[in-house]
Amino acid sequence: MLSPGGGPRSRALPAPADDALRVLGTVLLDDVEGLADRLTLMVLQREPSYAELDLIEELRAMCRGNLRRGVEVLADRVPEGVDPGDTTRETGRKRARQGVPLEAVLRAYRLGGRLLWEALLQTSRQRFGGAYDAALLDAASYVWRTNDGSSSALVDAYHQEELRVRSHDLHRRHAVLDALIAGRGSDPAFVRDAAAVLGLPDAAPLLCIVGCMDAAGEDPLREPQEALAAHGVVSAWYLRQRDMVGLVPLGSRSARTVLDVLAPCASGRVGVSPVVEGLAAIDAGYRLARTAARTLRAPGLAVLDERLPEALLADSPELLPRLLQTSLGGLLELPEPDRETLLETLEQLLACGGSPTHAAQALFCHRNTVIYRIRRIEAATGRTIGDPRDRLLLTLGLMAARAERRPPARAH
Repeated sequence: MLSPGGGPRSRALPAPADDALRVLGTVLLDDVEGLADRLTLMVLQREPSYAELDLIEELRAMCRGNLRRGVEVLADRVPEGVDPGDTTRETGRKRARQGVPLEAVLRAYRLGGRLLWEALLQTSRQRFGGAYDAALLDAASYVWRTNDGSSSALVDAYHQEELRVRSHDLHRRHAVLDALIAGRGSDPAFVRDAAAVLGLPDAAPLLCIVGCMDAAGEDPLREPQEALAAHGVVSAWYLRQRDMVGLVPLGSRSARTVLDVLAPCASGRVGVSPVVEGLAAIDAGYRLARTAARTLRAPGLAVLDERLPEALLADSPELLPRLLQTSLGGLLELPEPDRETLLETLEQLLACGGSPTHAAQALFCHRNTVIYRIRRIEAATGRTIGDPRDRLLLTLGLMAARAERRPPARAH
């Protein structure tokens, strides 16, 4: 307090004002301990956050250091080679690390400035019979201007340290998440530490959510943490390479409750894992959620358990050519109009359980037309729609064909 924050030591003051600060400041150097006791009590009475954080002893030491440096500045007796703003910036950095609100820090700091000013007046009147009162009026603007500059230096130091701490914490959380995804969940001690770092329960059932960022780097989910918090759901979100990863402990809620909240937030391809048992299973949850996201060709929310066939295809790209050839065969080699007509007919037949009558209604054509197309489909593929195994292969083949023919979403 009352240190110029490391600026020039010179001060443009009228000679009487300068002399008053030197004389009165020199006297106050002998009373720093008493001033520190008074300031400590004032701060504790007005700022309960210091008492709540059990910082009483440390507060007293910091008050003493700041008061001494402030008096040295007033008396122009800062030791050679000492930065006049060192205690100010150290106060800002330490309070940021301790989590004391900046508003409380500034109020306490200004109390110290007021205490010093009152001590100057009291010393002039009690020790010197008011001889320096008039000169102090000329010095007042300098004293308070210096105090304001010191407060600004404190705020800058606080914000810089706050940013450094947040960056460190964020880096640590990312490192812990990466380690869990890499399989460190098998170490119970690491899981307990990870829970503390991430601020999540270690063994509670949770959902892992993975959103794939597009080529432009747009978030695949719009403010998911805020949306969940509005419904009382705690969650943690991280950016990992080209993924947005969310961890959502369920507590007593159902997974569907979380999904209903997140669905309107999806602006890209988002996958959701099955419920996994705690942080130890995050590696599996991440892989499953990412697989679910890869089943989508457009923005949306994909729940793995609702898209298992698509997930099997997405996780086995090397099998797709063989699946297409084995299931659909010559159907894909037909001219485009015929191919599209027969693929659409096959899709409706499979959706209707192989019933030509229901498929004809869905296709707005005659039942005999559908029967004729069934013969062409079976001849081209070598598969029988009435056979359960063939029907499964045709279903998977149709899904693979539709996925390949559909225009892809923006690249992941």
